[in-house]
Amino acid sequence: MGKMVVVCNSAEPSQIMPALILASSGVAIDNKLIMFFCPGAAQALVKGELEKIGTPKGLPNPVDLFNTIMDEGSEVIFCELSIESKGIKPEDLRDDRIVIKKGPAFLMDAEGADITLTF
Repeated sequence: MGKMVVVCNSAEPSQIMPALILASSGVAIDNKLIMFFCPGAAQALVKGELEKIGTPKGLPNPVDLFNTIMDEGSEVIFCELSIESKGIKPEDLRDDRIVIKKGPAFLMDAEGADITLTF
């Protein structure tokens, strides 16, 4: 089992969908997954936001992808800077299992990753 890190810096569907698809694919092949949502992508973790994307033609449902990622024990990190800079409160997050961390703590966790993807 390797370690896979996915960094999301945009909440646009064109960035969130490939991030979720590749993250869930990494989980499917037994990678330990860490996803980090920078402030630019923070809105995607707010309740109801993935639902707004719907199911794009020919692609999996983003809510199903996110739930698979979480249910498989992956670590999804919401950047602590997003609380003040984006006005997003911890209780607004779509899942209680989302972890709130600062950048340095994420970087320590990400050290030694076999695969790193950025969207």
